[in-house]
Amino acid sequence: MFEDLEQYCLDVAQRAKSASAELAVVTGKQKNDWLNQSATTLRRQMSRILSANAKDIAAVPDYGLTPAETDRLRLTPERVEDMASALEYVAKLPDPVGEIISSQVRPNGLDVRKVRVPLGVVFFIYESRPNVTADAAALCVKSSNAVILRGGKEAIHSNQEIARLLSEKAAECGIPRDAVQLISTTDRAAVGHFLKMNNLIDVVIPRGGEGLIRRVCAEAKMPVIKHFEGNCHVYVDESAEEKTTIDIVINSKCQRMGVCNAAESLVVHRSAAEALLPKIANALIEKGVEIRGDAETLAIVPSAVPAEEKDYYTEYHGPIISCKIVDSLDEAIRHINHYSSGHTESICTQNLAAAREFALRIDSSAVMINASTRFNDGGEFGLGAEIGISTDKFHARGPCGLEELTSYKYIVWGEGQVRS
Repeated sequence: MFEDLEQYCLDVAQRAKSASAELAVVTGKQKNDWLNQSATTLRRQMSRILSANAKDIAAVPDYGLTPAETDRLRLTPERVEDMASALEYVAKLPDPVGEIISSQVRPNGLDVRKVRVPLGVVFFIYESRPNVTADAAALCVKSSNAVILRGGKEAIHSNQEIARLLSEKAAECGIPRDAVQLISTTDRAAVGHFLKMNNLIDVVIPRGGEGLIRRVCAEAKMPVIKHFEGNCHVYVDESAEEKTTIDIVINSKCQRMGVCNAAESLVVHRSAAEALLPKIANALIEKGVEIRGDAETLAIVPSAVPAEEKDYYTEYHGPIISCKIVDSLDEAIRHINHYSSGHTESICTQNLAAAREFALRIDSSAVMINASTRFNDGGEFGLGAEIGISTDKFHARGPCGLEELTSYKYIVWGEGQVRS
């Protein structure tokens, strides 16, 4: 498609860098106007967006997508409305840029301020989900970052239509048009070129399969915000209440199985297993979920199949869940911390001390107490949307919204002070 792919990538990155400099003087009102007007445009142009998405869905057999991947790719009127609503929600959020995080006046009279600033240029790589095009653009521009979007080839028509509408509306609102750029080639070599441009791109955020994320981590010359897997657990404590627990397990696993915050493993205290596990298992089986368990699980749930060691590490993205019976809260925590990917864990308990210990000792980006793992989400946490969920500890952890797309610098006001 391009005679010189490397030059094309360089041109895109240079335009993004220029746009990020221009965003420094764009007002909060201009950014919010763009978000609100873009939401209106998505609704008005819904038929065009759905028509573009239909082309992508028609090509699903060519790409061999799984049912979960096809679901993530599919747009409906409801999902387009959700995209538009997310833009409006982000518009209502406080602008993080320029926030004074802390300040102090030193004994010598210097006024030292720690001020929130944008990261600069974000290279965002994602698969399947075209709604993420709007989410990422909204969060990046609201936080005064330019974004280079690289969606998967399976969603090319949907992404192009959404990005075109957002970019056109940006120009009308005083936002640099190059603040939102979608890579127009599906050539995978383009990603490699961008990952070398640490002089122009400040951070890369991959959102997709483990293979994609590991490739990005191996090749990127700039910082990466990412998570590899979403092996999430629900722990049923000895004091767990029956109905609440069943509801949480079913929602965590079955509400949407192909997402990173879906539960993949069930851990049950032995004191609760005899009474609760058969009822939890029946509810899972009714949803078509296969249970893979240890010997004690097999004794209680006859339809379960033996779990192998690898099952406790696996993110299934489908109707399978592993199960382990433990003797204590301590054993549950050690089991989860050993097998977890550090994404999301939940405890079902009526014991406040157990809940506090679980929250303190579990080493994951989000810990839920008597709530579904499915709530680890930018929108559900009040961030408006998210550009991804990080299981790292630097620079961001958990759902990444506006604040996670910023850094800070020190601005020091003086009156002629010199250091002695």
